Amino acid sequence: PLIIPLWINGHAFLTVTSAFQDVCNPVNGRVMRRVPLCGTDVALEAVAAAQVALASWVAQPVAARVALLSAVGHALSGYTEHFAALISEESGKDLSQGVVEVRESVALLRTAAGGKVSGVVGIVGNPTMPLLDSLRVAVPALVAGAVVVIRPSPETPSALFALAELTGRCGFPGGVFNILQGDEAAVEGLRAAAGVSLHFSEGCGR
Repeated sequence: PLIIPLWINGHAFLTVTSAFQDVCNPVNGRVMRRVPLCGTDVALEAVAAAQVALASWVAQPVAARVALLSAVGHALSGYTEHFAALISEESGKDLSQGVVEVRESVALLRTAAGGKVSGVVGIVGNPTMPLLDSLRVAVPALVAGAVVVIRPSPETPSALFALAELTGRCGFPGGVFNILQGDEAAVEGLRAAAGVSLHFSEGCGR
């Protein structure tokens, strides 16, 4: 099965690890993809890339950051069916529910408003709404000038990685939007990293 890589410093990142998790369709049990289970060392590498990018990102005008997020939203809207299919086949949702999640994600990106967080923000995603719930944390943080490292649920990793690819196409500076694949060990790596504010998306266990 296809291995879903990480996204660090503006490009796909393949790491050497002996541990992988199968990404299965919960309806029929078919193994579709595999995701590497990264530990603290790779989490620290993702955080380091984010920290390097932080100064130049926060120095950009808010309008420039909003424009980049809006561009990602526009690009995402052109791939609605593709992203909806990724969400549906990994979460078990109906395709129509996946479409709703993608459209809400597009709206969030296009109407991006700032939050109050700063620095490096770690985000732990959940398998129920793998795209939207993480973006609800990430978008306000990015507008405010923070940089993000998102650990998607290893059960539903594909939509967020595909979104990371769109950030690259839309001109996001490397290190601003990072994807860390893994399970609890990756979360503990983010928790242990100095200067990281860790946030859990809605419906995600602590």
